[in-house]
Amino acid sequence: MTTIVGLSGSLRTGSFNTALLRAAATLMPEGSELLVKTIHGIPLYDGDLEASSGIPAPVRDLGTAIANADGLLLVTPEYNNSIPGPFKNTIDWLSRIDDDANPVFTGKPVAIIGASPGGFGTLLSQNAWLPVLRTLETLPWFGGRLLASRAAGLFDAQGNLTDESTKKKLREFLAGFTAFMLSLP
Repeated sequence: MTTIVGLSGSLRTGSFNTALLRAAATLMPEGSELLVKTIHGIPLYDGDLEASSGIPAPVRDLGTAIANADGLLLVTPEYNNSIPGPFKNTIDWLSRIDDDANPVFTGKPVAIIGASPGGFGTLLSQNAWLPVLRTLETLPWFGGRLLASRAAGLFDAQGNLTDESTKKKLREFLAGFTAFMLSLP
């Protein structure tokens, strides 16, 4: 079984990105699963807190889930043409976990998708993640791109993905990312 941890970078209850992540969990290829995780409960990074108390439990739990998964799917909003602060904060905390036997990011296949009410999807945010992923020594997958633009028209009032074209693109994206992970040595 191929396991991917999916992480939405939004804290908002009605987030299009969290809705896209939930939809992705239902569209995974056979023989794979997507574990939906959250950034809720992750404190602001503070080196003094880390020095006095270590890595907070929610960060450690999320880090363990990512380290044990075959891949990571980042579902990113775009705030002011870049990465949302709470999402980057979570990744910054996770990068502080020092476990050489089971690293959180090193060598981890990563894919990025996102949804936005605007017409460009999350193009700039996805691009802004690339230097971060390179620094963390991940294996970004560049075989596909999913930018769910004009997201208000893609979901119903309950946050269910209703747009068939987007479902098809998402299913194909997930199949491509899963195939990429399976092709790795």
